[in-house]
Amino acid sequence: MKKITILMMGLVVLIAITACGNKDSKTTPEGSATPAASTQATSAATASPAATGGQQVVLKATNFQFDKTEYRIKKGESVTITLDNSQGIHGASIKEFNINLNNGNKTATFTPDKTGSFPITCSIMCGSGHSSMKTTLIVE
Repeated sequence: MKKITILMMGLVVLIAITACGNKDSKTTPEGSATPAASTQATSAATASPAATGGQQVVLKATNFQFDKTEYRIKKGESVTITLDNSQGIHGASIKEFNINLNNGNKTATFTPDKTGSFPITCSIMCGSGHSSMKTTLIVE
């Protein structure tokens, strides 16, 4: 009987530690299950020239969205893409150019060799809105 009591107490402590130990947990205000779209979320960004002469794009990631619906760059010109996790922990993947940004690798430089629209998706499971966290890279 004493072993069962000790086992149950250990289980309760383990559950309490697990429940209280998640620092990345975010709650949304009551009545707003999904984040409201901002005016920034509907705008497009054009790559700005970097100091070295290449293009520069900053992907600003917040809970379940990137700051722009699309990012425009030019084919054949070097571009540096940087991931800025403003809220939460996110990644950014552009499969067509073999780009995968995350907390350990926040910047990538490449030269796009084809034109078109390419999806950018969050590559780190970030919660219930993860599957809708997408934007587009447009190479002109």
